[in-house]
Formats: sequence, structure tokens, C-alpha cells
Amino acid sequence: MVIGIGIDVIENERIARSLERFPRRFVSRIFTPGEAGYCEGAAHPPIHFAARFAAKEAAFKALGTGWARGVRWKDVEVERLGSGQPRLVLHGGALERALELGAGRFHVSLTHDRRVSAAVVVLESE
Repeated sequence: MVIGIGIDVIENERIARSLERFPRRFVSRIFTPGEAGYCEGAAHPPIHFAARFAAKEAAFKALGTGWARGVRWKDVEVERLGSGQPRLVLHGGALERALELGAGRFHVSLTHDRRVSAAVVVLESE
């Protein structure tokens, strides 16, 4: 059963500007070391950072928290499986909130082109 759905779209240029203006501070505040390592190793890092940023925003919407209720940026993580499929992993306050809602499975889909990136998150009960 679906517990929560969230979607977010972001202009890649917005993330590119943040990466240019505040490279270390922006990355360390928003992204986990695993996310940062993956994105920095990609051919076009801003696009991959933007897709993960959108996934975090979509997860906040699916959780019904926004940035509040003890949920932090790094509590939502997008891992990349060997197949290339993204996997949503929740930690800390995000995991606590998901479990409160009765969600036990977390799904994410990412997409991007040169201009925009988007993500959809679905929280599902076991």
C-alpha cells in the first residue's frame, strides 16, 4: 500500500551556481560522502547533484515533513546500484518518520536532461 508520494523538479543551473559559489559548503551540507563521490566522478557533476537534490526534496514531500520534524538533508540518500538503478536509503529522522507512517519500502526514480532534473519518491508499506 502506498503511504506517501513526492515529486520535485529543479533547474540544473541552480545547482551548478551553488556548486560554483559554495562548492565544499554546499556539498558537505546537503549530500552524503557516497553521493558526493558518485556525482563528482560523473561526466557532468551538476546534473547528478541536481537529480539527488530533487530526490531529497521529493522524499521530504512523501514524508510530509519538508525540512522540519527532525529530518535533515543527509537523512535521505540516493545510492547507485551496480545495475545503475538508484536506491533510496533513509537514515535518522527520515527513517523514523517513514516507520511512524508505516512505510517499510522506499522507491525513487530520477531523470535529467541538460536543463532540468526530476525525482519521484514513493513510500510503501511492507
